[in-house]
Amino acid sequence: MPVAVPSRSSGTSSPSGGPAVILASGSPRRRELLSNLGVTFEVVVSGEAEDSVETDPAKLAGDLAALKARAVAAQHPNAVVIAADTVVACDGELLAKPGSSAENAEFIRKLAGRGHQVYTGVCVISPSGTWQGTERTDVTFRALSEQEVQFYAHSGEGLDKAGGYGIQGLGMALVQRVSGDYSNVVGFPLALVTGLLRRAGVPVWGDPAGALEAGAGSA
Repeated sequence: MPVAVPSRSSGTSSPSGGPAVILASGSPRRRELLSNLGVTFEVVVSGEAEDSVETDPAKLAGDLAALKARAVAAQHPNAVVIAADTVVACDGELLAKPGSSAENAEFIRKLAGRGHQVYTGVCVISPSGTWQGTERTDVTFRALSEQEVQFYAHSGEGLDKAGGYGIQGLGMALVQRVSGDYSNVVGFPLALVTGLLRRAGVPVWGDPAGALEAGAGSA
């Protein structure tokens, strides 16, 4: 069952009187980024199990985002629902959220001195349709000493994050290079999100124009 979470930007309808916008995620990072787009929204977290048989990371990210969005949209059919899911892959291996500091250390050790891929699927469901897209960003970690690996793993920052690190926090010290959308690594690719929301008729920064701008995909 979806669970409502208070948001500082919560509301029952958009400023223009259109459908309410619901973020189907409890992530504080996604809440902050969506707020920065000037979108009025409320948060409803899906209670659905995040499960998919898909093994391709790009398709998996899209599937899980759609699963979250559909679960919340079923309970709020008159709203515009946006959901996202982030998947990290290194040499074809999927790195989910680590279950312990020891597993987090394994992840960071695996990523050290190497490149990996971050995929975020985004799904927007409104009364008028469904729009989806997936963003990819390539990230390279610098070489790390075992002491650095252990220090970061025991910080606890990576325990609730795909891949076991947060680029917007202490984890930025792990990163040597980012190729692509930085906000995608945070978990909410803003260019893609902007395009999808505008396709669904939601103004971003007060501007509903550019509904067919590049970067927005459709289902």
